[in-house]
Amino acid sequence: MGWHDCLALWCGVFGTLALLGYGRSLAGVTRAQRTVRVMGRIERVQEPRHGGSEGDGIAVVVTFQDSSTGQEFTVTNDGDCGDRINTAWTGREIGIRYPPGRPHAFRFTNDLWAGRYGLGWPNFAVFLIYVGLVVVAAIDWGWPWALIGVGAPWSVFLACSLPQEVRQARSRFDTLAAMVPVPGRVVAVVRNVRTDEDGYTSTSQTPVVAFTTHEGAAVTAYCFSGLPDPTNSYGRNVTIHYSPADPADFTPDLASAQRSWRSGVTSGTVGLLVTASAAVAGALLL
Repeated sequence: MGWHDCLALWCGVFGTLALLGYGRSLAGVTRAQRTVRVMGRIERVQEPRHGGSEGDGIAVVVTFQDSSTGQEFTVTNDGDCGDRINTAWTGREIGIRYPPGRPHAFRFTNDLWAGRYGLGWPNFAVFLIYVGLVVVAAIDWGWPWALIGVGAPWSVFLACSLPQEVRQARSRFDTLAAMVPVPGRVVAVVRNVRTDEDGYTSTSQTPVVAFTTHEGAAVTAYCFSGLPDPTNSYGRNVTIHYSPADPADFTPDLASAQRSWRSGVTSGTVGLLVTASAAVAGALLL
């Protein structure tokens, strides 16, 4: 079987899968589209145990109402219950999804409407078709086509997304400028133990901070960045800067948060220059 036969088979298989996926999405019958999505309310928060597992998340008790029957359920996030809850306070709303008619099979979600059309796999199939076309073009016509095939679409994508990223960065700077400082405390340090395929084990430490907003919300949250020497931070008093619009948006190091967004815009600009240069270089080498 030659390269072109392999390409035809590759495109045929993934093209069929993509068409089936898009067709199911248009018909509204994908699993993501049939999934029931509701908002729950945190009724109780339990402070994490010092030295516990990071993967457990912050233990909470949540109530939600089944949209079809109106029945109310009270659940916890013990075990495998979807997305980990990293920030919690009594009264906070949190997304919950479950199959139709099966509220007991609930899953917590940090983004209630992510993937709601079920287009993830069809889009990935189209991407694989494009990869196959680029590979065969590079083999048949020369490797500069690989530079064009990779650089051109990525430069277009980055050129379209960069203005939005700049707007988001400006909005983020405004949010950071409006953050309010409050006293907080590191109430626990939890661990995340990873073992790679070679059997090497690594352990990371994540502080858990507690603070009370000026609006009266008692927040307990994982603090993934901004605290020096997180391993030995247990019991430390810290200053937390939070957004009054959303206490889940907080940082113990305001200056560092501002620098990270500046570097994000810079990275996007550099990426655009690199991918555009690759596409131009490929065109010149033809």
